[in-house]
Amino acid sequence: MTNPIQLQKYLRGIDYPVDKRTLVRHARDNGADATAIRTLESLPADRFNSPNDVSEAFGHR
Repeated sequence: MTNPIQLQKYLRGIDYPVDKRTLVRHARDNGADATAIRTLESLPADRFNSPNDVSEAFGHR
């Protein structure tokens, strides 16, 4: 199971705001495993303004 801290590791260096597709691509480019990619793809939001937005969406999935 992926947790928010692991997700942020894969997202380091990304410029916010960002859409979900770019978020997933960036994580994949940073070595995210299939579980992390599925987690990001399942987030309920389509746009994120900050790392905190990603963590909040993770908590609501």
